[in-house]
This record gives sequence, structure tokens and C-alpha cells, in this order.
Amino acid sequence: MRSSPLSLSVLALCCAAAARGAETAQPAEAALPAVDVLGHYDNGVGSSDAASAGTVTRKLIASRPALRPAEVLEFVPGVVVTQHSGDGKANQYFLRGFNLDHGTDFATFVDGMPINSVSHAHGQGYTDLNFLIPELVNRIDYNKGPYRAQDGDFANAGSARIGLVDRLAQHEATVTVGQRGYLRTLLMGPLGTPAAAGGKDALYALEAAKNDGPWTTPEGIHRFSGALRQTIQEGSAKLHLTALAYAAHWRATDQIPARAVADGSLGRFDAVDPSDGGRTSRASLSANGRVDLGEGAWWQADAYAISSRLKLWSNFTYFLDNPVDGDQFEQAEHRTTLGANLQRRFVLPGEDQLLTVGADVRHDRLSPVGLYDTTARQRRSVTQEAKVRETGWGLWAEHQHQWTPWLRHVAGLRFDQAGFDVDSSVAGNSGKTHDDAVSPKLSVVLGPWAQSDVSLLRRTEAFVNLGQGFHSNDARGTTASVDARSGDPVDRVPGLVKSRGGELGLRTEPLPGWQASFAWWRLNLGSELVYVGDAGTTEATRASSRHGIEFNQHLQLDKMGWAGWLLDLDLSASKARYRGEDTEGAGNRVPGAVNHVGSLGLTYSGDAPWFGHFQLRHFGPRDLLEDGSVRSKATTLAYLRVGYRISPRLRVALDVFNLFDARASDIDYLYESRLANEAGGVTDRHFHPVEPRSLRLTVTTSF
Repeated sequence: MRSSPLSLSVLALCCAAAARGAETAQPAEAALPAVDVLGHYDNGVGSSDAASAGTVTRKLIASRPALRPAEVLEFVPGVVVTQHSGDGKANQYFLRGFNLDHGTDFATFVDGMPINSVSHAHGQGYTDLNFLIPELVNRIDYNKGPYRAQDGDFANAGSARIGLVDRLAQHEATVTVGQRGYLRTLLMGPLGTPAAAGGKDALYALEAAKNDGPWTTPEGIHRFSGALRQTIQEGSAKLHLTALAYAAHWRATDQIPARAVADGSLGRFDAVDPSDGGRTSRASLSANGRVDLGEGAWWQADAYAISSRLKLWSNFTYFLDNPVDGDQFEQAEHRTTLGANLQRRFVLPGEDQLLTVGADVRHDRLSPVGLYDTTARQRRSVTQEAKVRETGWGLWAEHQHQWTPWLRHVAGLRFDQAGFDVDSSVAGNSGKTHDDAVSPKLSVVLGPWAQSDVSLLRRTEAFVNLGQGFHSNDARGTTASVDARSGDPVDRVPGLVKSRGGELGLRTEPLPGWQASFAWWRLNLGSELVYVGDAGTTEATRASSRHGIEFNQHLQLDKMGWAGWLLDLDLSASKARYRGEDTEGAGNRVPGAVNHVGSLGLTYSGDAPWFGHFQLRHFGPRDLLEDGSVRSKATTLAYLRVGYRISPRLRVALDVFNLFDARASDIDYLYESRLANEAGGVTDRHFHPVEPRSLRLTVTTSF
């Protein structure tokens, strides 16, 4: 990639910082602003390098009801989590004008492990968080945009790092029962002697759940999750050892054609092909270590091994391609992922400067990953099957300098390389290739102005963020020369697709307990990945451009006389368009891009026995065609929790999902399909309805 002025500037800053680090003067810890933690969001002045970055604490995560495990990502302001299939499948995600499909362009990590799957059987960047036990989540650190050197693949729209708890003070047993066959049990607690008593902190968690849902063909999902975690601390060194396991199987009611619902041949919760569904499993071992060296310097290392399997049966076009046996297909994979990360922070001598350097490596082996034509889950033929070996590694450095009490910068530079090795069953689609990317980053923070006579300026800071990022493409696309189904010639896609973005932001604390932020952002992407309805996957298309604004408010109302109350309000608007010439005359709107997202949360968690939460979420219409002639409707949903602490060891909570029983869609697509009674294909809107009002009662006891 041609060197840009930004990359050269960042490289010069990092090299200069490294050179100064070699001096022999005694180091001094960087004088960074203190952070005021409000107990729900840690987004105060001085807490991060961008107005759109922050941390969610365990207190808020525990207070909000969640219909599905992956909804913990909705604590990231502006993120929307939905589902267009069975609950064992990865969710659908939206953020910053992206229909992220199942995770592309938003990087997610749990306990140091990357969750996005490269070259996945169903979709690039597939992010399945169904293995996550929400009660074990300790915090979520999020960044939006490609502005942090630590973030590599898939982090164009941003990233979220989910941290797990180190210890549990007592054992807890939880039982949740709900309508339509919902049942969940959870048992978790400490193991052995706690560190405070001379032992090592360890914990366990076991979860089992089932659900039929509102679907005419019961979903019949059964899922099981388990966790073992040990924390060992010796002086300034801390080590986490974690084992996670998960398995699930289910039937799926996928999206259905609107025309069939309109004429009464299908109900909103009916399925066209009741044999759709899936089976999945995941097991992982991870180790995370950190050694504090004093004066703000440290070493940190992560290593992980993940084994996963997936079989996914889908039929989105019904009888369009095969009027006799139907269009159902199976996407299957057996994956092993190995990886490690290493970071070192230096406190540079003489002035308030920090230098952090890092390296990460990841290797995925798929043996195999395949696409098969099926009928009622029975394979008829192999469309393509491949063994894939994909290795990615990156080196990065980030330099932070506090020039004055009101001016600092964070400059980073990242280099990534990915290698692809594909052995395909389709002649002409095997091969080896590689690609690389250089990603400079720069953030400038102005404020807070502690010496100002204006009190508001003492609690306000402004941000300028610039950066480049990338997402990887499916390895099979980097070596393919023919279409696996039609046999037509195709162009190979680049291994890494680059992005370039910028953001202007403002964060302020107008009153004690009130945190507010504003951000205007823009992102250009070298190639858009869009959902293809008749294949159930994504394909690379034209370059795109997005821009938008975000406005976030977090208030601790007890500092304003409302003891125990918290209020969160997040609003965002964006616009997504293809760039360059529209040679086919289709239009320049990006299908599936969400224009407006809003979220309102009101939490009560005071000293009284009562506790509760109200959550209102809205995401606006989406263009379904490039010319904007067909759009989806907006979706607005409300959740409610009301709980009571019967005693210090016993509490109950009633959760109500879709409180106002809205008839809306989780997802909408426009493509061609054919029902059994139709003479040919019909282009139509296909939708997956939100679940109707659902009640769940949870009883938790500690011992």
C-alpha cells in the first residue's frame, strides 16, 4: 500500500518514542486524567481516546433482561442484535450503517479469544455468542471505528472485548421458566479455597436451556454451556486459566415471503421448510497473563485453542432452483483455531509518554468446510467442499504523549499479513495466496481544561480520530476461478479489504453524575460484503461510504435526588452509499443499512427490596434495493424487568419481552423465491417476525 502522510507521521512518532525509550533516565508514570466511574458506564472524561469508546460495567449488565445471550452487545451504544433464524445460529448485528450480517466489520473478543470466524461456512466474520453465560460477564470494553492499533481484522465499524469475572463470592442457583416451553437453569459458584484465605480463586458455571418459541413448528432448541476458570495471583503477576464448552441443536423457522402471509397461505410464525435448523458445538481453552512492572509498565499475553463444529440447514428460496426436491442446502464445517497475543507497555523517560507494542497470530484449519444440496437434511450432492488453512499475524505499536494538561495524542501503526491455502473439490478453485495491510492510526485529545475559569471546560474534552482498518475475505474467494454452482468464471477477491475513517467527538460532564458524548464519523470501505438470499451467504461488491452522528447520555440520577435510578439514552443516524460509477444502473444505496437507531434505558437498583429495568429499542427503515424503491419498516421493541429481593439470599424477577406486543420484523430481505404452488420465481420481501410478548420468571438463590 502506498505510504500516506498519516502513515508516515505515525511511523515517525512511534520510532521517535522507541528511540527515546532507549535513554537511561529514570521513567516517570504518565500523568493521565482520573476516571470517574458511575457504576454502569465507565465513560467519564479522561476514560478513553474517542468520544465513541467506553466501558460497560457488570452492574448494568446484570440489571437488564436479555432475550438471547448475544444481546449483551447491545450495551455498546448503537448496536442492534436480532435473529433471522433459529436461536442456535449466530445473531444478526447492525451498527453505524452496517448490516453486519453475522459479525463482519465488528470484531468481538471473549476472554482474549477472537469470536469472528474467518472463511466460515455461512458468513464471513460469523460471530456466535450463544456459548456465553451472561452472568459471567464482568465488563465490555468497546471502540467504534478503526482508530486503535490493537484492533485488526473485522474492526472497521468497531470492536468489543468482553471480560469474564475473576471470582464469585458465593454459589448461586437460578431457574427461569417462561411461555412457549422456555426453561433455563444455571448453577455457578466458587471452587476450592479463595485467594484471600491462601488458596487460588476458581469458579464454575453450568447452564442448560430449552425453548420452543412462538413458531408453528416448535424450535425445540436445547443448549448446554459450561465454564471453569481459575485466577492465580503471585505478587504483581496474575494468570487466568479458562475452559468453556457449549453444544446446541434446534429447528429453525427462517424468513418467510410476505406474499404468502398476505394471502393467508402462511401465518406469521409458520415455516416453509420445517426441516431447517442446525447443530453446533464449541470448546475452548485459554490463558491470559499479566505482569505489572511498576510505574505503569506491564507485560500481557494471551493464548487460546478453540475447536468448533457446525451443521446448518437452510432454505431461503424454497423451490426456485429445484421444483421437485426443493432448494434446501447444508453449510457445514469442522474448525480448529489456535492463536496468541503478546503486548508490552513501556513508560518512556523524561516526560508523560507511553509506548505499547504488540504482536498477534491466529491459525484456522477447516477440515472440511462445505456446501451441500439437501432435502429434509439428507445430502443429495456436494456443491463444494474444501480444506482451508488460513494464518493471520500482525505487529503494532501505539505511542501516547501528554503534551500539556489539556493536549495529548495517541499514534499507532499496524501491519497485518494473511495467508490462504485452499484445497477445493471444484477444479480450478484450489491454490495459495496472501495479502497484507498497513493501518496507521491517530487520535488527538483536547481537554479537559483544568485551569479554566469556566467550570464546564474543566469537565469537557474534544477528540479527533483518524485511522485505517480492514476486513478479510473468505479464503475460498481468494483462489476461486469458477462459480461452484454454475461453473461460470468468477474474479478472485483480494484477501484483505481496506477501510479509511475519521471521527470528531466531544465528551462532557455538565453536572455531577451526567455523562454526555457526541460524535460525527465517516468510513470508506474498499469493498462491501452484502447478504445473498439465494445462497445464504455474503459476497464482495462495490466500494462504499458511510457517515453519521451519535449522541449518548448516561445519567446517575441519585446525584440529582433520585436515589438508585440510572438513565441511558443513545441516538444515532447514518447514511450508507456505494462509491464510484453505477455501471449496471441499480442505484447507490447499500441494502440492509440501518439509518436510525435509538435506545432508552431506565434502571432502578437502590437499597430497597425492589429493583427493575425498562428498555426501549428502535431501529429505523432499511433500503432493500440499491435504488431505494423498496424499504423495510422500522422496528420498536420494549423490555421490562420487575424484581424483588425476598431476602439477602433469595430474589425473584419477572421479565417481559416485546412489552407492547409489536408486530414487527427482526430482519427484512428482498430477493426471488418460489413456493410449491407457484409457476415461477417471484421477487418479494422476506421477513422474520419478532417474537410476540413473552414472560419469563426467574428465581435466584445463593448459598
